[in-house]
Order: sequence, then structure tokens, then C-alpha cells
Amino acid sequence: MPKWIDSIDDPRQKNKTEYNTVHLFWLGTFLFLLKIGARRQINFQFHTEAFRQNLNLLSGENNETVADHGTLENMLKQLRYNNLAEVRQKMIKRLIRMKVLERYRLLGKFYLIAIDGTGHLSFGQKRHCSHCLTKKVHGKINYYHNVLEAKMVTENGFALSIETEMIENTLRPQKRTFKQWKQDCELKAFYRLAPKLKKKFPQLKICLLMDALYACDPVFNICDEYGWKYITTFKKGSMKDTYAWYESLKKKEQPENNAKIKNGEITQKFSWATGIKYRGPCFNIMECNERKPGKDGLLENTRFVWITNLPINECNFKEIAKGGRLRWKIENEGFNTQKNGGYNLEHSYSRNETASKNYYLLLQIAHIINQLMEKSSLLKKQICKTFGSIRNIAKQLLEDFRTKYFTNFDLQRCFAIPFQIRLSLPP
Repeated sequence: MPKWIDSIDDPRQKNKTEYNTVHLFWLGTFLFLLKIGARRQINFQFHTEAFRQNLNLLSGENNETVADHGTLENMLKQLRYNNLAEVRQKMIKRLIRMKVLERYRLLGKFYLIAIDGTGHLSFGQKRHCSHCLTKKVHGKINYYHNVLEAKMVTENGFALSIETEMIENTLRPQKRTFKQWKQDCELKAFYRLAPKLKKKFPQLKICLLMDALYACDPVFNICDEYGWKYITTFKKGSMKDTYAWYESLKKKEQPENNAKIKNGEITQKFSWATGIKYRGPCFNIMECNERKPGKDGLLENTRFVWITNLPINECNFKEIAKGGRLRWKIENEGFNTQKNGGYNLEHSYSRNETASKNYYLLLQIAHIINQLMEKSSLLKKQICKTFGSIRNIAKQLLEDFRTKYFTNFDLQRCFAIPFQIRLSLPP
């Protein structure tokens, strides 16, 4: 990572800077990596002699003090968003080249990338910037920001951010009335995100996992054009005509392809139809009706329906269905962890528009690093044995950085003997 961080273009005047970009990058990353919760805590948690020396060791500098939160804020206000996005991109490409996630590819070919939007910041009735989204609550306009994420998800719980698109309004053209002007939304953001994802990972074999919002011909056409596969939730409200046609087709004739799987108290009935073409692109539909005991002991029925351009047969239907259900990883291991697991995704780390986006990217980078630590089979057993749980590691790391002095010898000793860190298997 040092070379990637060194390549960040420092927007500040060189003769007026005390701390280099590497120092400030790690300071901002530690804000999330060590889960201190707020920018102001940098001045209280990181200003120890041990932390200063440890940060100097990482940054290759010999600063006499640790930068305060205002210095970090000033740099992030000026830093181009693409700089940190490129660091994240290089991290993901490195993992792909090292084949760290190879075993989790769908059908042995496709990396699963979940697409979903989430709430990021909320400002009540006070506008944050000219790009705020708006909604009326009890007759009053509220301002907020959402974000669209593409995360690489795996069966063992990874949700690695690989591309981001801010869902934000542009200025309303003067010739248009407020009613004629439409706000930005998830779908519009996807049309901007898709070409960026293709440009950054042109050769990557991708299968997108999407909810019913994306079940529409324009999205499917983009996937076909880019050579991507997709598994998309299919519901009554999405592609209404196609859904109605599919339901009527089922009533007339039962699908020829079906299977039943019983695993303990869980029974799954699968059926699928292939080569369907109705107005738009050709696709396949798979349905799974699952029956299992609920919390009260009574049997519950759940129905899943997906549209996909993956070929479905009796050999792969189970794996495709499992892949489709992994879309929930972006919500649980992704957004929920970042909101409630110490990263404070919904906290406003800055009122400045540019800095706010850069804090968001630092959060994503820190989350990638933490996931690699937490899911390493080499570390996981020792962490649980020493700290009781994975969640406690951030507290211990913070305490170690604040109180213990690391040396160059410590770093050299870590890498003196070649070793391989394997990821823990899914439960």
C-alpha cells in the first residue's frame, strides 16, 4: 500500500504543509479502522507519544506531533475524490491477482457483485449543499444524501466496496419548473456507475446481484453489452407486464424443469424456465419455494423468484439460487456493519461536500482492511481466544497503537519468513 498512498496528488501548497499525505491518509483511515466514532476524537485518542512514533513508522516521516482533526479536514476538502478511489481500486485488483477470492466465484467463473443503495447522511430541515436530495416529512422539506454501492460479496461474509456512485441532485435548469425536474435516484446512479465499473475492471468476469428495482430492460441491456451476468429479484411490481405474462404462463403449463431438495427440516422446491423472450432481452426465470420452521415452531413458506441471463440446468440451479440469495450480504455485512458496527456511516464527519465524500472512501478502505483481518484463518482463532470476539479487536488495536512502541524490527520480523494467510471458510 505505501506506493499507492505515495501516488496521491497532494493538493496543498508544499511550502505550507507540515504533514505529508501518507501521514494524513493513515490518520483518516485509523479514524474508521480503530472505530473511534467521530473526527474530533482524533485529538483525544491519537495524541500520545506511542501513537506518534507508530504513525511515523507507517508514514516514513519524523513528525514531532500527530496532525489534529482540522488538518485532516483541510486536506480532505481539497483532495480529489478520484485519488482515494484509485487506492481502493488497487486494493481490490491486488486481491484479485492474488486469487484471494478465487474459491468464491459463482460456477467457478464469476465474481459476485451486489448493487444496492443506502441512506448516508441526513440533515433534517437544514440544507447541506446544492446536491441534497429532498423529501417532505409532515409538510416540511428534509435534506439528505444517499449512495449507490457495488460490493463484491462472498459466501463467507465479505462485502468489499469496489465502486461508489453518489446519489445527488444536479442544479435545476432555469427553464424547468420544480415539477418538471426530477431528483436523482438509484436507477439513474446505476447508469453512471456501470460504465465506471466496466472501465476499471474491463476483463473481470462479473455477475451482478440486484433487487427488483433493477429488473428492467435498460439494465439488462447494459449487462449484455458489457458481457456481465446478472441475478435479479423478480417481483410483481417490477416489469409488470412480464411478471403477469410469466404468472399466466405458469397457470397454463407447469415448468418442465423442477427439483426438490430436503435438508433437515428445510424443504426447497425449485422450478425454472429458460429461453424466455418477452418484448425485451432473452432471459431465464427461476423460482424457489422454501418451507422451514419459524421462530414459533410453525412452518413458514417463503417464495423467491429471480431473473437471470445465466444458463440454468439440473447441475447448476442450486448454486445459482445460492448466489442470488447472497445479495443480502451487501445489506447485512455491508451497510448494517458500517452503520452499527463502529464505523458510523450515517455520522456527518464533515459539512464540506468534497471532504464528506473523501471520508466515505476512507471508511470503505478501512472496512476492507478490517474484513481481511477478521476473516483470516490465521488470526481469527487467536483473536477469539485473546479478545473474546472479533468485535473487540478494534478496541485492543487502538490501545496498542496508543501505548505500545512498534519498531522497524517488528515490521521486518513480520515479513522475514514467507507465510500465507488463508481466509476462513463459510459456516
